[in-house]
Amino acid sequence: MSDPSRPRASLRTAVVWEVLQDALDRRVKATGRQALDVLDTGGGSGKFAVPLARLGHRVTVVDPSPNALFALERRAAEAGVDDRVRGVQGDAHGLFDVAERGGYDAVLCHGVLEYVDDPAEGVRNAVAALRADGVLSLLAAGLGGAVLARALAGHFTEARQALGDPDGRWGSGDPVPRRFTAEQLTGLVEGAGLRVAAVHGVRVFADLVPGVLVDTEPGALDALLKLEAAAAELPAFHSVATQLHVLGETVGADGTTGA
Repeated sequence: MSDPSRPRASLRTAVVWEVLQDALDRRVKATGRQALDVLDTGGGSGKFAVPLARLGHRVTVVDPSPNALFALERRAAEAGVDDRVRGVQGDAHGLFDVAERGGYDAVLCHGVLEYVDDPAEGVRNAVAALRADGVLSLLAAGLGGAVLARALAGHFTEARQALGDPDGRWGSGDPVPRRFTAEQLTGLVEGAGLRVAAVHGVRVFADLVPGVLVDTEPGALDALLKLEAAAAELPAFHSVATQLHVLGETVGADGTTGA
């Protein structure tokens, strides 16, 4: 996927990128360090890691795919940030075989919980990788968005199946092993000992709007981005978002002393 700072790609990443960048800026001010240590679990080819490295941060990417890590290495080199990006092969279950416990100012856990055997363990490991004052960026597939998409495609039985399935799957052909509600994700974050600083719906409209309209209608992309940003924080739209983003913080991570 493209850099989140590039306009077309930002339909999928803009909301998360803005929230994450703001959280890291606050950590920079709180710590007095311009360069933070960031762990990107399941970071793949570096769609977030490389832009974060461009901002001056040191990023460790943990991913089980050798091909993704090879693409990460190439991408970081092309961006001139290969000295600030390190890729290691591993997964959320064995995270501390390859990453430092309590060694990071921020941990990204994007597109991971859908695929791990135990999502609660995945979140606990991500939190255990944080320093005393740290930030967790959690992104996962939303249940409501999948139900809505199947229904709008005319697959009403599959939509109902997803709605009632414990893992939010619409059938045996569903490529996503697990989906979540906002309540489930915030529960996982709070259960791991963090406070929830923000919840955002991601791709509330982007996956429902015909691509040809966005690409050909003058001003449509910018208008859609603004609409996504406006709806992202509203709880009413969390239930229909394709993805859900939760920002978790340790007490004091935003510069305050209480929740």
